[in-house]
Amino acid sequence: MKKQLLLGDEAIALGALHAGLSGVYAYPGTPSTEITEFIQAHPLAKERGVHSRWCTNEKTAMEAALGMSYAGKRALVCMKHVGMNVCADAFVNSAITGVNGGLVVLAADDPSMHSSQNEQDSRFYGKFAMIPILEPSSQQEAYDMMAEAYDLSERLRLPVLMRVVTRMAHSRASVLVAEEPRNENAFSPAQEKNWVLLPAIARRQYASLIEKQKDIAEAAETSQFNQLAGEGRLGVIACGIGYNYVMEAAPANVQILKVSHYPLPEKQVKAMSKQCAEILVVEDGLPVVEQDVRGMLGADYKVTGRLTGRLPRAGELTPDNVAAAFGKAVEPTFAQAKNLAPRPPQLCPGCGHRDVYTALNKVAAGYPGARIFGDIGCYTLGALPPFQAIASCVDMGASITMAKGAADAGLRPAIAVIGDSTFTHSGMTGLLDAVNDHSPITVIISDNLTTAMTGGQDSAGTNKFEAICLGLGVEPEHVRVVVPLPKNMDEITRILREEIEYDGVSVIIPRRECIQTFKRHAKKTSDEKK
Repeated sequence: MKKQLLLGDEAIALGALHAGLSGVYAYPGTPSTEITEFIQAHPLAKERGVHSRWCTNEKTAMEAALGMSYAGKRALVCMKHVGMNVCADAFVNSAITGVNGGLVVLAADDPSMHSSQNEQDSRFYGKFAMIPILEPSSQQEAYDMMAEAYDLSERLRLPVLMRVVTRMAHSRASVLVAEEPRNENAFSPAQEKNWVLLPAIARRQYASLIEKQKDIAEAAETSQFNQLAGEGRLGVIACGIGYNYVMEAAPANVQILKVSHYPLPEKQVKAMSKQCAEILVVEDGLPVVEQDVRGMLGADYKVTGRLTGRLPRAGELTPDNVAAAFGKAVEPTFAQAKNLAPRPPQLCPGCGHRDVYTALNKVAAGYPGARIFGDIGCYTLGALPPFQAIASCVDMGASITMAKGAADAGLRPAIAVIGDSTFTHSGMTGLLDAVNDHSPITVIISDNLTTAMTGGQDSAGTNKFEAICLGLGVEPEHVRVVVPLPKNMDEITRILREEIEYDGVSVIIPRRECIQTFKRHAKKTSDEKK
């Protein structure tokens, strides 16, 4: 064994490589992005030809990974928590088909919404699909769990969900890693008809999934990642990263059940309840375990946690709020700074999105009823000063379909702003709906030639957007390309007015490379010339 200093994301990635990974499929999204980036850059991945290109969205990633599993190889799917919504159809059905090669689905949740629209908890998806869930409490466990996850997946012939949170994904620790990685699985394509989910086969497979529940539960009961220790009248169930905070803050006379492998080990919970007068549940995310424990032990047994207010109902766990749950007085580590003006995030100086919003605001001012529907990406910052341009930002791809719905209701003009990566992720189908309905909307695909918000990963549609829009049926004369620069402002505003006046679907593509990737490319070119 040797030591490495790794982010939680990096420990997961290295654990997967050392477990014999053949392919990682992902769409970039904080806090999961670094997993795929680590694999892409790792020498072992290059030596073995591990597939690691970015996918168009999480659904295509999940389905491609399922195809690799069908062929008998070990695959990893990575996404942030909201990506689970996108891949839910394939994810839930993968529990019905089962797997051949091990399949691990990595969901990185974001309590406190550091870079997200909501605080949803991916453990619900694991329960919904009725598959095993792993949740590491440390970077070491994140690494160790990957080998166990693949073995468990192949033993049960089911996908395994691994759930991490932002603090685990983005904090570093020393990790003992193996010197010799495991070889890739031998090629073994499926012969069974399990994968053809016609109703008769799906019913049989669903019955098989239900039959496996006792084995899934037994695996959790005997898991090395679930441990019951200590003595006392207060019991604590500490889940995932919450275990670290409990170990920092808990008094000596408590009994602690560490849970990192689900379903919740019922035998251990009930054993704790017989020795303790009450149970505190410490989990980062929604009260998934707290609700389960209440169901197991009944209304007369005292269970506290997020539902009762002993821990905050929203936001991520911290050492301070866990200490407060044990009745400890918590003082702020640093005094609150005085006389500091708030500094909300802004678009980078020189960003092409700035010129897009400058032009849009100038033109929209001439239309009192104009509304600009936004989307997920750097350009969401157009909602903030100095632009304050967009009226909505709900989910990936919603700008086009919301503009269409608003136009159906009679709102004029209805304008959608969407980024290049988001357009290929989930905007194309909305544009097809608008074309089929001849909706009077103007779509701005603000193309900076990369997936900029998550660090500059490849964008699936780069240099294809005109062809895509024409293929979806937008009239050629209403697909316009501009270069968003101050010197072109007159041309951009003229084209915007022309397309807003058109009674149908028009697409304007402002195209200029992201200033951050431009700097990196320029530096790389300069270094190569030296």
